[in-house]
Amino acid sequence: MKTFVVGDIHGAYKALLQCLERSGFDYDKDRLIVLGDVCDGYYEVKQCIDELLKIKHCDFIIGNHDLWALGWATRNETPEIWTSQGGDQTMASYSGGPMPQAHIDFLRNAHLWIEFENKLFVHAGIDPTKRIEKHSLEYLTGDRNLVESAWKKAHQNPKYKYSTYDEIFVGHTTTQWFARNKETKGLTLEGVAELGTKPLFLCNVIILDTGAGWSGKLTIMDVNTHEYWQSDLTPKLYGTEGRK
Repeated sequence: MKTFVVGDIHGAYKALLQCLERSGFDYDKDRLIVLGDVCDGYYEVKQCIDELLKIKHCDFIIGNHDLWALGWATRNETPEIWTSQGGDQTMASYSGGPMPQAHIDFLRNAHLWIEFENKLFVHAGIDPTKRIEKHSLEYLTGDRNLVESAWKKAHQNPKYKYSTYDEIFVGHTTTQWFARNKETKGLTLEGVAELGTKPLFLCNVIILDTGAGWSGKLTIMDVNTHEYWQSDLTPKLYGTEGRK
């Protein structure tokens, strides 16, 4: 069995299929760890969860967007912060609702984090000074302090280790966010979109949200070898029918 980890999918079903195919993922034998935020973004959330449910060994970690979607599915909550950040597309994928019980259970039974061979998998980040059990749900699904610190520390001491984990895999903060100040003069629109679409290895923190929910790509990685495969740019896959 190989263990793979995939970044934030954000309803990009076509990108998910490309990653699974290009990595040679075996639905029956391999393990897939999903770093959260399967919901919101593009409008094929339902298809994404249907596909993940086909995988025999799929471990899903809850993300902040998944929590918002679960609030809509179970309590009919539609806060503006959610609808303005892709929630409308999630509702559209279910034709306005309701969400099937199997999908509600998939989100409701998600992990807060996963530990595997002294590696940690979490949606957003952790406070390295605290035991993982001491973190709040809000911190695990919303933190950006870890990745911002790792970005700075990696330029000073790339061998620095956060916490006692060998590696910490996170999503939530897109790699495109770190490329926002790069020179874009003379680049085509596709060239600009390509900026920041590779995983980031910052000390022992690995950032795998490569912007699939926006203008980037979806990334799947072999946990042990760090070999990774990517989808096409999601705007290229969805064109004008994408994020509405």
